[in-house]
Amino acid sequence: MTTTRRRVAALLVALGAGLATATGAAAQAAPREFRIGYQKVGVVVVARQQGTIEKRLAPQGIAVRWVEFQAGPPLLEALNAGSLDFGFAGDTPPVFAQAAGSTLVYVGASVLSGEGEAIVVKAGSPIRTVADLKGRTVAVGRGTSSHNLLVTALEKAGLSVSDVKPAYLLPSDAGPAFANGSVEAWVIWDPYLALAQAQNDTRILTTSRQTHAVSDFFLASRTFADRYPGIVTAAVEGMAEAASWAEAHRDQVAQALATVTGVPYAIEKGVADRTEFGVGPVTEALLAKQQATADRFHRLGLIPRAIQVRDAVWTPPRT
Repeated sequence: MTTTRRRVAALLVALGAGLATATGAAAQAAPREFRIGYQKVGVVVVARQQGTIEKRLAPQGIAVRWVEFQAGPPLLEALNAGSLDFGFAGDTPPVFAQAAGSTLVYVGASVLSGEGEAIVVKAGSPIRTVADLKGRTVAVGRGTSSHNLLVTALEKAGLSVSDVKPAYLLPSDAGPAFANGSVEAWVIWDPYLALAQAQNDTRILTTSRQTHAVSDFFLASRTFADRYPGIVTAAVEGMAEAASWAEAHRDQVAQALATVTGVPYAIEKGVADRTEFGVGPVTEALLAKQQATADRFHRLGLIPRAIQVRDAVWTPPRT
C-alpha cells in the first residue's frame, strides 16, 4: 500500500465516525453554503478543480464557496470571525491564532515537500549562508510558515530573530521589495518561490526540508465542527481524495495550478513535481512538531502566552 493510500485509510478510520452524524440534528440544520478559505497552492487547488467536496455535499443541498487569501494569517482571522467555515494554512498561523484566543480547531493535516519553501537572496548577493543574514533586512510574512522557517534557520545558525531586521510583508509587497533591493533576503513559499527562481537571479540559502519538517493543516471553528461534523469530515475526505489523485497526475495538477494562479505551466510543473500530496489525521508526531513550534515562538516572545496545541485538536463525535 502506498504512503498516500495509507494516509487516506488512516483518515477514514479516524474520521469515519463523524460521517455517521451527518444525519440527525446536524444534517437537519445544515447550512445552505459551505465557505472554504484557500491559497493558490497544493491539494486545495486540486480539490477545487476536481470538485471533490462539492460532490460530497451536493446531496445535502449545500453549495461550496471558495474564498482566496494570500497567506494563512488573514485566512484564519476570517475563519475565527465567522466569515469562513473551513480553511487551510501552514504550521505557524494556527499557533498565533490559538495564542490570541481563537476557537479554531485542527481537523486534518497535509504534509508537503519542504523544497517548496525557502530563504532566498539575489544571485550576486554577498550573503552566502544563513549566518550571513545577521544585520540584514529579511522580508517574511508575520505568523506564516515562512516565519517559522526563518526563526528555526537562524537558531540553527546560532542567531536569533533579533539579529536580523524583519520586514513583515505579505507576498504582494515582499516580491516587489525583493526585486528592487529594498530587502536583502526573502522567506517565501510556492508559487511565489518558483516565480522568484524563474527570474534566474535568485539563490536559495536553505529550504524547509533542510531546516525543519513542514506541515499544513485544515481548520474549522470549534462551534462549526461540533455542530456540523459530517460536513467537516466530508471536506477533509474530499481533500484526501484530491491528494490521492494528485500523486498520480502531476501534469494535470500543474495545469490546474496554472489555470488558477495565472503562473505559466512550466513553472507550476516544477511546483507540482516537488510537492508531496498527502492528507491524513493530526497524528501524535505532528502534534509534537506543532508544540515545538508553539514553544519556540513563546520563548522568543512572538506569541503572548504559552499554549497547548493538543487543546485545539478536534475529534469527531462517535455515535
